[in-house]
Amino acid sequence: MDRSHEPIKLTSAELGYLWDTYIADSMSICVFKYFLEHIEDVEIKTLVTLAMDLSQQHIEMIAGIFKEEGIQIPEGFTEKDVNLQAKRLFSDVFYLKYLKHMANGGLATYGRVLQHIFRGDLRAFFSKCLTSTMELYNKVTEVLTEKGLSTRPPFIPYPKTIEYVHKQSFLLEGLGRREGLTADEVTQLHFNIQTNLLGSSLATAFSQVTESDKVRKYIQRGKEIAIKHVKVFRDHLENHGLPVPMSVDQEVTDSTESPFSDKLMMFHFDLMIYSGIGNYGVAISESRRSDLVVDYSRLSGEILKFAEDGVNIMINNKWLEQPPLTIDRKDLTKD
Repeated sequence: MDRSHEPIKLTSAELGYLWDTYIADSMSICVFKYFLEHIEDVEIKTLVTLAMDLSQQHIEMIAGIFKEEGIQIPEGFTEKDVNLQAKRLFSDVFYLKYLKHMANGGLATYGRVLQHIFRGDLRAFFSKCLTSTMELYNKVTEVLTEKGLSTRPPFIPYPKTIEYVHKQSFLLEGLGRREGLTADEVTQLHFNIQTNLLGSSLATAFSQVTESDKVRKYIQRGKEIAIKHVKVFRDHLENHGLPVPMSVDQEVTDSTESPFSDKLMMFHFDLMIYSGIGNYGVAISESRRSDLVVDYSRLSGEILKFAEDGVNIMINNKWLEQPPLTIDRKDLTKD
């Protein structure tokens, strides 16, 4: 029998990444719809509209694939998870910085996803996701720069001569810590301060508007952790006379009217937590000072425990959709 024209089934990677993308983009659509109700700056409004259109294209494409494959389309997030009549909770500046953060995450995610995709139509889909996110990132960065809102990594001296490392203290602080940070180490410290500051501001906003005391306490705990991590990273930069990014808490209004469901806010917070764990993993791989590696590893463990507690809250409230799973063979063999 000729099977050359039969459709190729989705691999675990393809199924999982499509499912994850659908859930995340359905959330983004709700968030962007709310943002668009309040944006005054025309350039920022154009960028948010573009981001929302991309998310809408993604879920429509994925829904079509799932329907064709006979796969249940996730519920994700819908109109019931957003209140478009809620008062303004964020400034236009926050919207722009938020877009930058989400585009950063998209670039990292789609680049990683593509390494595991084999079906031609899905390679084309995720390649388009990557290139469109890259275009969005470039446009957002350009507007941030034009408005004087870019937070660039610090400048360090240019190398003038070729030098080689002669001491193990370049790696091991116990042998006498080297004085300087590498360019990569500075970049990762700066980036992780920025992401934690944005997460802290989002926590400020969400804790103001959530209806659940348990969710509020959890999010406030997340803010405390983010501030603690910022201090650890800030100390490394300040000890080397380098500038540190500033908080964006001032871009959150005093509104206590929730634009989002508690389910959406918990999922969003959870998404940022796991993104942060990934960021710390990259930072470890680019750090050659043992004290930095120890800090990133220790803080990763703290975030993992915090994330577990958040997942438990979502499970208890029936807010966490079950992702695609392998067959439980032990369950099948039960008497």
